[in-house]
Amino acid sequence: MGIQMKEIHKAIYLIRNQKVMLDSDLAKLYGVETRILNRNVKRNLERFPGDFMFQLDPVEYGGLLSQFGIAKKGRGGRQTPPFVFTESGIAMLSSVLNSKRAIEINIAIMRLFIRLRSFHVLERKLEEKISGVESETKRMFRIVFEKLDDLEVQIPILPEKRKKIGLNEK
Repeated sequence: MGIQMKEIHKAIYLIRNQKVMLDSDLAKLYGVETRILNRNVKRNLERFPGDFMFQLDPVEYGGLLSQFGIAKKGRGGRQTPPFVFTESGIAMLSSVLNSKRAIEINIAIMRLFIRLRSFHVLERKLEEKISGVESETKRMFRIVFEKLDDLEVQIPILPEKRKKIGLNEK
């Protein structure tokens, strides 16, 4: 089929602290028009509760317009804010768009979401390790500086006018 994971990955956005995909990006991947995808979803709304799909509000949509270069109103672009689908909503799309391509695309998207989740878990573990190393390093430096302070107190202060040792050049 030739769908690149990079192409899918570029279409995943973080909105409302959720990884989502736009209806237009999904339609492009599935090889259908956005209006067809949305029509099939609207005919099956009971399959798409709010945690599966939601419509962007005007502020979020405005952010997408400026950030990603989506066509502005009145210039032939879309006139309403897009719907976005969470991972669960994307999984549900395969039952609404019942084509071989839709099933293949959904499998690829689900695999990518799983991979992203495993990277997130790995990242969290690395952050915990780094945090542990940082705290251990701070503790070790504190001990070293305390020892240096103790040594500084024990070292006698030399007089300013002491006899120099070594070659005296004139």
